[in-house]
Amino acid sequence: MALIEIEGLTKRYGHRTVVDDVSFSVERGEIFGILGPNGAGKTTTVECLEGLRRPDGGRISVAGLDPQRDSAELRHVLGAQLQQSALPERITVGEAMALFASFYRDPVDWRELIDGLHLGETVDRQFRRLSGGQKQRVSVALALVGDPQVAVLDEVTTGLDPQARRDAWAVIRSIRDRGVTVLLVTHFMEEAERLCDRLAVIDAGRLVALDTPTGLIDAVDADQRIRFRPSVPLAESLLTALPQVSAVARDGELIQVTGSGDLLSALVTALAAEGAAPVDLHTERATLDDAFLALTGHTLTS
Repeated sequence: MALIEIEGLTKRYGHRTVVDDVSFSVERGEIFGILGPNGAGKTTTVECLEGLRRPDGGRISVAGLDPQRDSAELRHVLGAQLQQSALPERITVGEAMALFASFYRDPVDWRELIDGLHLGETVDRQFRRLSGGQKQRVSVALALVGDPQVAVLDEVTTGLDPQARRDAWAVIRSIRDRGVTVLLVTHFMEEAERLCDRLAVIDAGRLVALDTPTGLIDAVDADQRIRFRPSVPLAESLLTALPQVSAVARDGELIQVTGSGDLLSALVTALAAEGAAPVDLHTERATLDDAFLALTGHTLTS
């Protein structure tokens, strides 16, 4: 049985339906992404999952628990880093961790946890003195201190600079390495593609696709394109004979090879056998942005 099951989830505010018949499941040990633009219904979906909002329809199960009926037990199973959260400015990291640990019947050693998140030097530092990246890591640590089976991370890298974002990605991977299933809410394509085992694409409150990042991309365009100049004259027949190649085009010295599978390796091997090397090699294929555009009719930021 999946660790998380959502069937037919619906949530309305007045006459506006913000989550419309959404269904998906999350397997134990996954980094599962919910991808979509701002206002798509992502946060409302996870707030229903966390028991913070009451659905108007559908069924939710987290480790066999109903978020509304079993809310007291759920907090020992699910840890959440909310999209917007803050601590009192003068509380220290150590005070916050000890306080949150006291809420749980079997918390992890919070000192070991913050060391693992590279926060050991901040234990006596006030929250207001932390950098943006440190605040995000403290927020993640607070979500993990109860030793949950599931960690919900909602837009955890929003507002971070590129280096801090990559540091946060390493933290997210380390959470999964601890045996925690991660539900990652994001609108960053690169983040979703790099981190997630599977993705639920949500737009205007509806689930429009559910697959691995590679599966979503391949559904749009499975072809790869490689452009290069051969270091020695090369017959096109050498390339068209490769089973991975579907088309070859030449523009002067420049050759473009289109194909699938392990195209690059096959191409380099074939060239080497002829004593040739690819010069100015450039590879290209569809991206997750292309997949989102094909699925929804608009880009993530439009």
